[in-house]
Amino acid sequence: MASFAPYTYIQCPCVDLTSRSRPVDDAPSPTSQDSHDDDDDRAFDPRAPRSNYSLYPIEYLLYCDVCSQIRCPRCVAEELATIYCPNCLFEVGSSSLKTEGNRCTRSCFQCPICIGPLAVQSLESAPEPSLLSAERASPVPPSGPWILACSYCNWNSSEIGVKFDKPQGIFSQLQKLRHGEDHSKHTTPGDISPTKSGHEADTPKARFAALKAFYNAQNNLNSTNTGGLAGIGDFGFNSPGALSRIMNLYSGNTASGLKPKAKSSMMREADSAGEGFRVADLDDSTAISKLRRDGWEGTVASDQAKSQVEEGARFADELWPIPYLLRTKRSKRCPVCRHIISKPESKVSNTRWRIRLVANNNIPSITIKPLNPPITSGLLKPLQPVQYLLTFKNPIFDEIKVTLATPATTPGRFASKVTVLCPQFTIDANTDTDMYLDDVLKDGDKDGRRRRGDEGTTHQAEAGKIWERGRNWVSIVVEVVPASLRVEEPSGLLGDEGGPDLSPLKEDEDVLEIPMFVRLEWEGDVSQDQVGSTTAGKEKDSREKKELAYWCAIGIGRISQE
Repeated sequence: MASFAPYTYIQCPCVDLTSRSRPVDDAPSPTSQDSHDDDDDRAFDPRAPRSNYSLYPIEYLLYCDVCSQIRCPRCVAEELATIYCPNCLFEVGSSSLKTEGNRCTRSCFQCPICIGPLAVQSLESAPEPSLLSAERASPVPPSGPWILACSYCNWNSSEIGVKFDKPQGIFSQLQKLRHGEDHSKHTTPGDISPTKSGHEADTPKARFAALKAFYNAQNNLNSTNTGGLAGIGDFGFNSPGALSRIMNLYSGNTASGLKPKAKSSMMREADSAGEGFRVADLDDSTAISKLRRDGWEGTVASDQAKSQVEEGARFADELWPIPYLLRTKRSKRCPVCRHIISKPESKVSNTRWRIRLVANNNIPSITIKPLNPPITSGLLKPLQPVQYLLTFKNPIFDEIKVTLATPATTPGRFASKVTVLCPQFTIDANTDTDMYLDDVLKDGDKDGRRRRGDEGTTHQAEAGKIWERGRNWVSIVVEVVPASLRVEEPSGLLGDEGGPDLSPLKEDEDVLEIPMFVRLEWEGDVSQDQVGSTTAGKEKDSREKKELAYWCAIGIGRISQE
């Protein structure tokens, strides 16, 4: 069995807002619900299916210093800062995305076989320097035709009959070849190429463009013949005597005053290949013969088919070079106050951040380790008390008051007992190490006396006292009594039918996870957004009380099944 590493995951507060605002169709009426079923009174269950989408490591979370709240990747509002190609690092404007799509148009392509980068190469080899030539003659540059070649799997575009006249503008040349324009310049009668003869639209994109142009022309033709109020004029409602004619309909006098209906014009359907029409080819004899000839190696894998820009490729000779998909740099805002909490540098080659408010620099980090490391395997023995050390490290320059709360037993089928010996304590501020290095060295003996409580010398964990204290960190003791994993014994939690749940052990059900509610209180500087620009100078030294509360899941270890 693989070794288990203790972990700490933090729940984002946005989950509570989402669960309260989402209606439930089969929910009972408010009168039939008890008061203890409210979300505020229920303990957090880290094994619930929704918890998989709300628990994050502290490294994945951001922090809004205006709202004093944690923000996860699901609740932040993202804005595009820069759009660029990952191959050539060329920055693309947002306006060109509507016309050119989200692909690079600067001759950047990927191999359709191995997704490696393709390079432009000439089919004609360069002349050898050993051959006789005139003195001081300039070297002859290689001439076309040109192809796209992969240096990893040795695939090239000549295998599908695609060649180019010049090494520049590969994207536009490839579009012409694929959409049926000028495709017969570099193809021979014996080549098996995905390009078709004639100027018919063969790809789904070209057929859609042809159908759109045809029906737009039909619509414009009908609108010019019938006028602007054709839909109303056909029924005779656009004349001055419309009211009297409507009254005649209800009175029964239908023979007087009604205009004959104008015959509505019929719209012709597309019936040729140039208009986007294509007859379905139900004869698969060609595909079957090609499959027998080329075998399994000649077919397209599912990953290769998904990476294609257009669908429909079934064989290897139908794969086209893939233009690079554009990437983005995104800035993130708080969904409540719209404050920027993450903003990268706009330059593509720069990987730094202008603004990056990570939660690791604003809320205490939580680490866990056993008080007495086990000599045997790392599995927890059922029904035997084990003590662990929870260490809280303060990253900010203010003193923090921490209040902890845990349920008496962990949720789930196998309920383990949990006891926090010191649920309330304070953590000193994080001072600058370089500035106060001499003070830290001088007060080394004093810090040693502060460990294991105030001034006590006992080595046993006591209720209401911390275990160890440092400059900006505090360690407390948590006692856990693991539950027994024997499914044949009735457990305290009943199943859906009122009896004990005797089903086999599920995946990761032997992991002991503790839900813990953490509440932080500290006094910090008033943010500029709350004070305002006019009173910022007067209230420069003012401080306000800030609070933060969240649930976290602490993974202790695996319980032995023996």
